[in-house]
This record gives sequence, structure tokens and C-alpha cells, in this order.
Amino acid sequence: MTTTLTADSRAEVLSGRLAELYIERKQLLAEVAPVGSGDEADRATNVDGHVRLAMLEQRIVALESDLAMRPAPRPAADGTVSIGDVVTVDLGDGPETYLLGSVDEAGGGVDVITPSSPLGKVLQGASVGSTLSYAARPGRWLQAKVIAVG
Repeated sequence: MTTTLTADSRAEVLSGRLAELYIERKQLLAEVAPVGSGDEADRATNVDGHVRLAMLEQRIVALESDLAMRPAPRPAADGTVSIGDVVTVDLGDGPETYLLGSVDEAGGGVDVITPSSPLGKVLQGASVGSTLSYAARPGRWLQAKVIAVG
């Protein structure tokens, strides 16, 4: 049996994380709102706050995008890896279990491999027993063997 986050459970996890980010943004906006005139240190803190706010906005937009592109229901488990699957891979030092998905879906003691990472790209569609090669960085090729999906 394949362990997969269903589209609904994935949306629930992402919606919860998005709500947390909205709260964090509201708190940060209150911190960076100008009050009176300050010295150089206050301005530096304000600049830092705006940088943090911009990064937070990027995460919010990415999550909203993720939620807008809810995947179609996937067919019955066929032993291939899809986004949302919990997959066990051997990276050369023994089996390790990961969730193939967004870092915002992390939880339950399972680390995440993002679909856009080099390993995540080759994992999508791979079958149990496959040995995959991927470029960790230019000129540095690594291998991973898919041990189990689920």
C-alpha cells in the first residue's frame, strides 16, 4: 500500500501552513510600520524587517500557487513515485525515508525532498528498484536507488 498525501490532505496541510504565514506576515507588518522618526539603528532594523517581509511574501505566493494547482487524483498505486508519496531511497549509506513534496508539508518525522530539487526531479515517475543518477551540483553525479514507495 502506497503512503500518499491525498489531494485533500495535502491541501489541508498547505492551508494550515498558509494561515500560519498570514499571521506571521501580520505580526511582521506591525513591527516594520514606521512610528515617528528614529536613528540609524532603527532604520537598519526597518530595512531588515522589509527584507524578511519580502521573503515571507514569496513563500505565501508559492503556497497560494501550490494550492491553486491541486493535482488531479492519481490512479491506483502502481509502484511509481509521485508528488505527495513517502518514498524510501538508498543514497549509498542505507535506506532513508522522505516525502516528495513541499517543505511546507514537512512533518510527522519525515524529511522532505522537493520536486524541483535534482533528486526530486529524477524521483518523479521512478519505479521501485530503479537506480537513478542525478547531478547534485555541476560535475558531481550521485546515485539513489528507490527501495519502496509508501
